[in-house]
Amino acid sequence: MLSFLHRFSDRVQGVLSGFDRLRFRGTKRLLMHVGGLLNFLWQAQVPLKDFKDYACSTTDALRRSVEQAARDAGRPVVFLSSGSASKEDLARQIAARDGVRGGLVCVLSAVEPCWSYSVHPNRQTKRLELRGGSKKCLHYYHYYLDARLGLMHARLQTWFPFTVQVCLNGREWLARQMDSAGIGYVKKANCFVAVEDLPAAQALMDQQLGADWPGLLDAVAALSNPAEGRIFAGMPVPYYWSVDESEWASDILFRSPEALAELYPRLVRHGIEVLRSADVLRYLGRKVSPEGGVRGNFKGEVMTDLRSRPEGVRIKHRLRRNWIKMYDKQGSVLRIETVINDARDLKVYRPKEGDEGGQKEWRYLRKGVADLFRRAEVSQKANERYADSLAQVRASKPLREVAEPLCQAVVWHGRRSRGLNPLAGPDAALLEAVSRGEFLVNGFRNKDIRALLYAGDRQGKKESAALTRKLRLLRAHGLLAKVPSTHRYLLSEKGRAACAAVLLARQADTSTLAQAL
Repeated sequence: MLSFLHRFSDRVQGVLSGFDRLRFRGTKRLLMHVGGLLNFLWQAQVPLKDFKDYACSTTDALRRSVEQAARDAGRPVVFLSSGSASKEDLARQIAARDGVRGGLVCVLSAVEPCWSYSVHPNRQTKRLELRGGSKKCLHYYHYYLDARLGLMHARLQTWFPFTVQVCLNGREWLARQMDSAGIGYVKKANCFVAVEDLPAAQALMDQQLGADWPGLLDAVAALSNPAEGRIFAGMPVPYYWSVDESEWASDILFRSPEALAELYPRLVRHGIEVLRSADVLRYLGRKVSPEGGVRGNFKGEVMTDLRSRPEGVRIKHRLRRNWIKMYDKQGSVLRIETVINDARDLKVYRPKEGDEGGQKEWRYLRKGVADLFRRAEVSQKANERYADSLAQVRASKPLREVAEPLCQAVVWHGRRSRGLNPLAGPDAALLEAVSRGEFLVNGFRNKDIRALLYAGDRQGKKESAALTRKLRLLRAHGLLAKVPSTHRYLLSEKGRAACAAVLLARQADTSTLAQAL
């Protein structure tokens, strides 16, 4: 991160890093498996033949208590028949309409998928048995304007095992912190475009990591389910809190929208054309080979995609269910964000679970809130690595230094290979073909390039042999690398940089080149 800030110090005010969106999941571990629920039913003296009636009456009591609590608070309960509408937008509209300044805003209800239980007869044993599976049930979304956390919500499942999710936003929380500290700021949506004292704001955001997360989340869950005490009066079953999804964002504040707009296209091009799969693996904490490539035992794929949105252009690099993305927000903010959905892909140095005094080893990162600090640390390192790679965008060589070596003959594997003409003729067409976007990740084969360079009836053995010689020429100049054990080729790091430079030069007109001098 420091190299990026130093490189663009004339354009950048500073950076603010911390959690953006956090989604926690509260599960009653005892009720999450058949044996545990059977134990609970035994304690409650409920036989399996009566489970359906017991579960329905429990759900009815929960629904009555939730809706009565909303009526007592003078807040609406709104049923949503469609999932297409944004619940958060609706909650904000209700808050603005009713002038809500704190507390419960509204309760939204919707029928959505869940995991629950039902009782079925077993023909072999001639007995009833409890089974878990995917079902649908009513869920309540409680939206709050919390004096400390800002706008947040809790999603409560109304059937056993009463799973709850709590969603909050670190930027909303920071706004309340800065209000209390008297720090001025300008906030648009969930993004700060100006902050009076960035170091002080960063210190406040760092304090969020030290929160009593179980206590905070238990309080929200209890507020959202007034029937909790009655349902579990005979046998309390606490919630275990884990992190389903975390977004850790580094917002780089530019001095003006024009300063970011001029630079951002080059950053996007760098992300598409220069960053390799191994780079993304390294940013997300995965090991790479000694040569800097993907390790042979890696099973998976790294996906990169580019998408235009109303608020700007977003580039995302995805590894399974985790990703790094970059986009321009609110005109003058460059956001680099690491999203973790699958914590097991990452590592933490800790003792074995249940043996806190035991020997520490590198183990998988747990979803529980106990590893939230490590999750933040991993995410921040990923953002910093990505930003440091972007710092290379400005450090480009003059076109002469890129093109001159390509124009000279080289010796490769004891044989002389001629120089290239990268700006015109067949060589330029070849460079343009091999640098196409669809070949950047998986590479290309001889026949893929033949289809681009030759007409339909000129793709026989003669053209194949001619193209093989041309690809060998590019390999001799270090622009291509052959993928081991395949017939595919990939642009090397040198090849990506050289192709990007010469193709931009071919497309530039004289006035553009004159302005660059």
